[in-house]
Amino acid sequence: MLQSEILGDYSNAGIIEDGLKLAGERMTIFFYKVTDPYGCFSNFSLHSVHLQGHDWPTSEHFYQAQKYRDVDQALCDRIRQTPTPEEAAALGRGSQVPLRPDWEKIKPKIMYEVVREKFSTHADIRAILLATGEELIVEDSPRDAYWGCGLDGTGQNQLGKVLMQVRQELRAKTAT
Repeated sequence: MLQSEILGDYSNAGIIEDGLKLAGERMTIFFYKVTDPYGCFSNFSLHSVHLQGHDWPTSEHFYQAQKYRDVDQALCDRIRQTPTPEEAAALGRGSQVPLRPDWEKIKPKIMYEVVREKFSTHADIRAILLATGEELIVEDSPRDAYWGCGLDGTGQNQLGKVLMQVRQELRAKTAT
């Protein structure tokens, strides 16, 4: 998929309603903050997951802890037990502990795993994701050009791609 297909044409994007912008003939669904429309797509949304034998308060908690899996179990536990996703992110991003050696290779799989679990577990947000039809989903993060679209809109939008993949799989699963 071309970058222009993922993000649409920002220069001509007109806001139709909160969280939606017209990109040619398709609507693009943008999300970033939990309080915004489609905020449940954020890893900071308060939707717990159960993975690897533990309950994680949010998908952000799980994702950040996986950076240190098999490297520093005490740090993984501290991240899991932090009260907010913001604190989990700060611990995960600010640690002096080296990341697991395979982190760059494995992080897309980790994100897919936690997003799939989140939307499989919570029927309310699964319905919201499925209701997006075939629309493009973009994490409108000004700071993250890997998971989001970045400040200038040319980022990779990997989280949006994961959400669209999970949406397709959930739709196929409900059709059977």
